[in-house]
Amino acid sequence: MSLARRWLLLLASAAPLAAEVRLPAILSDHLALQQGVPVRIWGRAEPGESVRVEFRGQAASAQTDSAGRWAVYLSPLQAGGPFEMTVAGRNKLVLQDVLVGEVWVGSGQSNMVWPVSRSDNAEQEMAQANYPQIRLFQVKLAVADQPAEDVEGVWRACTPEAVKNFSAVGYYFAREIHQKRRAPVGVIQSAWGGTPAQSWTSRPALEAEPALKFIFEEWQKALEDYPAARQRYEQRLEEWKPAAAQAKTEGKTPPPQPRPPAGPGHQNTPAGLYNAMIAPLVPYAIRGVIWYQGEANASKNHAYPYRRLFRAMIEDWRRAWGLGSFPFLFVQLANFQSNGFWPLLRESQVEALGLRNTGMAVSIDIGNSQDIHPTNKQDLGRRLALAARAVAYGEDLVYSGPLYRQLTSESGRLRVWFDHASGGLAARGGGPLAGFTIAGEDGKFQAAETRLEGETVVVWSPQVSRPVAVRYAWADDPAANLINPAGLPASPFRTDAWPDAL
Repeated sequence: MSLARRWLLLLASAAPLAAEVRLPAILSDHLALQQGVPVRIWGRAEPGESVRVEFRGQAASAQTDSAGRWAVYLSPLQAGGPFEMTVAGRNKLVLQDVLVGEVWVGSGQSNMVWPVSRSDNAEQEMAQANYPQIRLFQVKLAVADQPAEDVEGVWRACTPEAVKNFSAVGYYFAREIHQKRRAPVGVIQSAWGGTPAQSWTSRPALEAEPALKFIFEEWQKALEDYPAARQRYEQRLEEWKPAAAQAKTEGKTPPPQPRPPAGPGHQNTPAGLYNAMIAPLVPYAIRGVIWYQGEANASKNHAYPYRRLFRAMIEDWRRAWGLGSFPFLFVQLANFQSNGFWPLLRESQVEALGLRNTGMAVSIDIGNSQDIHPTNKQDLGRRLALAARAVAYGEDLVYSGPLYRQLTSESGRLRVWFDHASGGLAARGGGPLAGFTIAGEDGKFQAAETRLEGETVVVWSPQVSRPVAVRYAWADDPAANLINPAGLPASPFRTDAWPDAL
């Protein structure tokens, strides 16, 4: 057969593929669609092709544009399933086992990635994870310079095997919502360990905030230093290999492997993860977001500006999705012996509660002093679900631990007032309160004596005659036992704005 003949056959066999209707990865078998809002279905086909979508008695059609893109909207759907969806152009796709219910995105860094198999009581939790009406989608890790059109991943029904390597926080949250709301639940895990919030924020949003200019300056410096840093890394890696092999031979724990430096294509690239792992999802209707991140920003240069960065990111995602101020629920950093900047990062997280439809799960009581990854992800999932039940679903319940409201002075003592304290405050396990310090104008904090009075805490110290400020749990790994009647822990706080905390 001649070469020309082979090319003609190849082109002929490829031609039908160009005309095929194609869907993004997030629209596939076993998917979960969001109830109660217009649902966008979109994809690619031949330019000028007519595409028709049929689902639960609805039908919607669209013609592709010059680039082959098409999109239709289905009217708001009621929860239920499984159903079939048909998407037809010159070819026909049938999506099987489609549910309609509540869809949440779970994002952040390693504590959101942390799988069920490594959480508390893992074997029993996995064995019991048979929930056909919970659906799980895991976005493959990727970095991009520009917003991408698609992600890699598949929807899976919740089984012991499916949850094994899925986000523990995401799964426990989904299970709680499924059981309480009695509706199907889908969770889209789009998270990457060790990554900062600027990687998850679009470039236009970062550039629009003058307070975040330093992020680009830092990144430019990292790119300039990369060649030398890469050379040092490769040298350390070569030194590490024989040391690791020897340790293995001797039955010892090998030294930690050197990490490659930040540089081109690195996951810490500003906007790099937003482009690759969030932008392709924004056409997909969701109820809201659960977020667990902050450790990578808990540093001297980032802990305080994080309050602006985090708010900018939340607002950025809400603009991108175009669903209004959808619920954005997040975990405050747990207790952990670190570098001294975790209290400031936690305070920056609290600042995000100034945005509408936000909620925070305090975890200061369930961390691990020696491990940045606390394994009690069950309580974190439950606390996020409590916030969702109140913020997203309007249930009348106690969903947050006590949050500092205001400070008043009373004859050499200070009284601290709290929100989310209805019914009175208590010390977990009984006994005296821990974690309170007090200071006068000199800014020198002393261990405080305390007294619980209803929904307030009275604080004083014989060493501070004229107190003006109180701090609670203001340390990386503090003693902290203040709770409300629901057993939820109080968030760390300070009533001052003194620069020593910066």
